[in-house]
Amino acid sequence: NGAYEIIECQNCVIKMQADVIYELFGILAQHVDPDELDSLPPVKKINAAAEIRDKIRILYKEQDGLYHQEYRYPPETILSHTFFRQNPEEFYRFYRAKMLAPHAKPNAAHKKLAQWEKEGKLKAVITQNIDGLHQAAGSKEVLELHGSVHRNYCTKCKKFFPLSYIVESKGIPTCDECGAIIKPDVVLYEEGLDQSILTRSINHIAK
Repeated sequence: NGAYEIIECQNCVIKMQADVIYELFGILAQHVDPDELDSLPPVKKINAAAEIRDKIRILYKEQDGLYHQEYRYPPETILSHTFFRQNPEEFYRFYRAKMLAPHAKPNAAHKKLAQWEKEGKLKAVITQNIDGLHQAAGSKEVLELHGSVHRNYCTKCKKFFPLSYIVESKGIPTCDECGAIIKPDVVLYEEGLDQSILTRSINHIAK
């Protein structure tokens, strides 16, 4: 009906509707010159996502992809609630190696979205990314459907721990007050989405 544009590719769906961008896997015009973004129509702003389709395949299928690493279990198993409970040490070995990038910096797409928000052209970024790069770029209204690696909580006393605590700890990170295991505030397989974040996201998209 012309209200929004949807671009689909393998493991990628990006939707632009009014002043809200819904982004999966952070794939948003990463190969477009940021200076050209403002002059492009919405479909062009997100069409570059299709260009990294092959990179997604490489990530999972090549020799150095996630499925060919030295782990006894596939990523979908390791990144599940059950596995976290039953095999926390192996979970964290994979999690630190494959899910954390503490030195990553926002790219041109992150910065452009933050600029649009500051200019009043964008009201929210709804993302499955867990890396916090949208906030690092300056975006204020970021709805993280899958949580964030920057938030970690004790499973018993609920004390908060920053990303640095997980990165610097060895083996299974435990609470420095009660000794219980710490869990990242990210949505694992078998877990549901935060309903408050989901509701806010739907409300943004519906406007």
